[in-house]
Amino acid sequence: MRTFSGKGGLPMLEIENRAAKALISLYGGQVLSWQPLGEEQVLFISAKSWFEAGKAIRGGVPVCWPWFGPHPSGGGLPMHGFARLQEWRLQHVTSTQANETSAVLELEDSPATLALWPYPFQLRLQVDVGAHLRIALTMTNRDTEEVEITAALHSYFQLGEAELVHITGLDDTFYIDTLQQERTTLQQGQIRIDREINRIYLETGSSCTIYDPVLARQIVVKKEGSRSTVVWNPWQERSRAFQDLGGEEYKRFVCIEAGNVRQDRIVLAPAASHTLATEFTLIH
Repeated sequence: MRTFSGKGGLPMLEIENRAAKALISLYGGQVLSWQPLGEEQVLFISAKSWFEAGKAIRGGVPVCWPWFGPHPSGGGLPMHGFARLQEWRLQHVTSTQANETSAVLELEDSPATLALWPYPFQLRLQVDVGAHLRIALTMTNRDTEEVEITAALHSYFQLGEAELVHITGLDDTFYIDTLQQERTTLQQGQIRIDREINRIYLETGSSCTIYDPVLARQIVVKKEGSRSTVVWNPWQERSRAFQDLGGEEYKRFVCIEAGNVRQDRIVLAPAASHTLATEFTLIH
């Protein structure tokens, strides 16, 4: 384990054990890479990503909190909340005999966050690095009133070729298609990535599996504390709108996100907590 100043001078934590290695940005509390021993990188990072305070890092597993997507009021508030734009504090790193290393990061309210969202809070992010990668975000309401939150762990997965990939685990599940006037549609069969896709799957508790024939692997994506799953790829035309995404990079990733969005939003009473977690396993 080591901490160092990475791209753009951002603080980084590097973890390596006998099972895997990972890179975590303390800016944003964001896992940037996870690579099991002898395997290729599992997470995608754009070659054009910003590594600059005040801007989001494109890739890895961004923490979207305390709102997902644009803020309902607009008002120039940051997309996907502010957690991914703040510097988190590294609390501790521990190792086990099972070839697993756990890092715990924390973020609390500050004058900067209270100017955007007027509620005191604590976030605790536990990252378990080993043969599996598990990320658990625990949110605690420190206000005297209840607060409403939407959130997601916005995971970007590295692909060999998006059009050849298929995703299982969401068959017979209804989703909101944000590209079709919020139409609710029933998923029938596997998900294919051959066009722009931006869907919120509803009442989902099961795992998803990405089948990637080019990289000859499967990625199993599990989750906890979530009843909504977001699947996203901007495809060619939409990608042009992102300065931090290369013109052909849409072919190399898909996002499968454990979420608390739309009707799955979280309402926290004073002093109450909720944990949103996701876990990845690589198999052949």
